[in-house]
Amino acid sequence: MCFKKSPITFIVAFIVGLTSLLSCSESKDAPAKHKKYSIYVMAKDYKEYIIHTDDISTGKINPIEEGTRVFPKQIWYDLIVKNGFYYRLGRKSQYLIKSVITNNSLQPIDSVLLNGFVYLDNYSWVHPDSIFLISHNKKLNKLQYAKVNVNDMKAQIGIFPLPKPTGIYNSISVGFSNFLTNKVVVGYTYHAISTPQNYQTSDTAFVSILTYPALKLIKTQKDTRSTYPGGINTAQPNTFTAQNGDFYFLACPGIALGNNPNKPTAMYRIRKGQESLDSSFFFNISASIKNHAYGMWDIGDGKAILRSERKDLFTGFEDHYKVPHVEFYVADLVKQILKKLDLPLDKGTSRRCVLVEHGLVYISLNSDTGGNNIWIYNPKDGSLKKGLQLEGPIDYILRIERLYED
Repeated sequence: MCFKKSPITFIVAFIVGLTSLLSCSESKDAPAKHKKYSIYVMAKDYKEYIIHTDDISTGKINPIEEGTRVFPKQIWYDLIVKNGFYYRLGRKSQYLIKSVITNNSLQPIDSVLLNGFVYLDNYSWVHPDSIFLISHNKKLNKLQYAKVNVNDMKAQIGIFPLPKPTGIYNSISVGFSNFLTNKVVVGYTYHAISTPQNYQTSDTAFVSILTYPALKLIKTQKDTRSTYPGGINTAQPNTFTAQNGDFYFLACPGIALGNNPNKPTAMYRIRKGQESLDSSFFFNISASIKNHAYGMWDIGDGKAILRSERKDLFTGFEDHYKVPHVEFYVADLVKQILKKLDLPLDKGTSRRCVLVEHGLVYISLNSDTGGNNIWIYNPKDGSLKKGLQLEGPIDYILRIERLYED
């Protein structure tokens, strides 16, 4: 293990430029005046924007005219948002960069070098001020972790002790990390990747228990009913802890993630206080809807939202991202049944598109025919209505999330 702190040369000019607006101590803190929500969009010309708002239930906004243009492009897939700050990994530089929107610009204010990190598989907040990151460097065949204190941006880095990919498999994905009192449960699988379009996931979902913080491997459970547990949680959540403490995760073998479509999309459960899969629970999503699903959000009362593909509406991998073919379902975890929501077809495979507040479910949806809106679903009466409308030539609402917790 080691501790690494980045040079701050590249942020000096930024901090100097802010001195007329912020004190030195304030430069490390979120702005005093802030809005509640962050919305990240991609326009039809592939430019990307972030806009902040206090209300997603009504009204209209234009992120292109009113929002902040994002540089560099295509960081949405890796972005982590908390307490007014944006965190992302610079894949070429291997720095975890902490940024804030000020003066209509996404500005870096600090960073830390995560040597060997070129991609983030998974993150968890293990403390309000500490984030735990897991990354596999395929070129070095090295699985690492970093625990970063986001206040001072210091990192503790080490090897994450799971078996390395072997044989035909050259990559590993850790899809979830669920931290208990003195242990951590992780779900993962292995991939054979030659190009982004030529890849396949193994037929096994692995769930391992490790001590924490020592990270000593205790045991591993294997399950071949599905594969690719958890997906990539920076882009889209596929896990949650229910109100009663049970932990649920989605296994995602469909073409857009695991590319092992003969396996079903399925939901697993680990009971509160337990460290292995609940043998009494296996929710076969594909058996219910004859399709694969990606993305899962807890909405309370034993129910969750799922995004499901319509395989009859796309012909291949590229279509999967461009063609409206995604439906939303409410999953009843007790009865193990699904109910489709009466919404227009959505598009975009991996998106942070659901928020739950005060008993209502807010769903961002990109419709080629119905525009870009945040819909409001009321689980109590099953009603649906349009909320905030996003105007302008927008292709995707890539992320909606709270900037600050209540």
